[in-house]
Amino acid sequence: MDATSKRLWGWYFFDWASQPYNTLLLTFIFGPYVVSVIGDGSAAQAIWGYGIGTAGLIIAVLSPLLGAVADKSGGRMVFILLFSVLYVLGAWMLWYSAPDDFNVWLVMMWFCIGLIGMEFATTFTNAMLPGLCARADIGRVSGNGWAFGYLGGIVSLIIMLVLLAEGATGKTLIGIAPLFGLDPEAREGTRAVGPLTAIWYAVFMIPFFLWVREPRKADAVGVFAAIRGAWPELKATLRSLPRNRSLFAYLASSMFYRDALNGMYVFGGVYAAGVLGWSVTNVGIFGILAALTGAIFAWAGGKADSRFGPKPVIILNVMVLTAVALGVVFVSRSAVFGMPVGADSSLPDIAFYVLGALIGAGGGSLQSASRTMMVRQAPAEKMTEAFGLYALAGKATSFLAPLSIGVVTDLTGNQQLGVTPLVVLFLIGLLLLFWVKPDGETA
Repeated sequence: MDATSKRLWGWYFFDWASQPYNTLLLTFIFGPYVVSVIGDGSAAQAIWGYGIGTAGLIIAVLSPLLGAVADKSGGRMVFILLFSVLYVLGAWMLWYSAPDDFNVWLVMMWFCIGLIGMEFATTFTNAMLPGLCARADIGRVSGNGWAFGYLGGIVSLIIMLVLLAEGATGKTLIGIAPLFGLDPEAREGTRAVGPLTAIWYAVFMIPFFLWVREPRKADAVGVFAAIRGAWPELKATLRSLPRNRSLFAYLASSMFYRDALNGMYVFGGVYAAGVLGWSVTNVGIFGILAALTGAIFAWAGGKADSRFGPKPVIILNVMVLTAVALGVVFVSRSAVFGMPVGADSSLPDIAFYVLGALIGAGGGSLQSASRTMMVRQAPAEKMTEAFGLYALAGKATSFLAPLSIGVVTDLTGNQQLGVTPLVVLFLIGLLLLFWVKPDGETA
């Protein structure tokens, strides 16, 4: 492999390394485990929402400022290393969440530390995208990265289900005891998801740090000088945003539809465990299906993005996900889309598997296209700051989905009604896309 190919593959490996935090911890293994330990699906969903919403606020406030510092200092790799440490530490500490000594707020604190590390590291790696290839290939490269990441999520999830996570019988998916003598009674097989996620990231980030080289910045300044200059420059950028109507509209649109998508990911496993009574194994199979369709459609969406541009891809996927969010409300143990079913019917499970496949397909393609749309909207010399604003847009209202789900679930005492705010968020995002120019204000 030549240096250019190595740099590209090294960048892909960040998606592969970081994906298990989303796949294993946020959605399919650790989230349902928290529900099972707390024992009350609605209470768990509310606590989960409050904790992740708080982390989102921290990410929203600091991302653009850190991006501005990195643009001035040229020090993206240092920041990625720093936040990688937070990722690994936060994930590892989830091992200490035993059912008989479960402090939900301490568990949420460590979970959020790792989540903050992952999100900040993502901001800096995303900003490297325009320097990896020609502009015409950005959609394809972004799609390949997301697809590779989803494949990593699938492999890590299969490892968890086959070798570690104990089901109701105390055995893994293939009927063996959890490896390494892990105690099913203490849920050690499931809790091993924390150390597995941490080790996975540490190992698979090695190609990234070995092969990705950041170009030297001719006008770079020291980190402390960059910190001093970043805030005034960021304030100026924020003041000027309304004059760049396309960028402003895109940041606002993505703020809402990405928040809704994250709400789907965060609460998918929690919802299935609480409403359908799924075990960790059931949710894990659901996760494999969603990740598989995510990989396929991220790859296909990347090709469509390169051919037609990211805007049509974004619009189509937001429409699909809006319909899915509405459909989820009408799936329960007693009825599927208004049709009553018996207590032993498998139709609710099949319906939710189909919805999960659609969430994976729409989410993979949407996230890939959103990343390339940001490249088209942002000035090249402020790319990290722009992706910091993109993170801000994704997190400034990131409390809306989890907190609104938490509040509506609390008020109604009903997990199904609790997810209805996602429909509204998707529709707002879709409306705001009307003012977004496909190639930004330069078009």
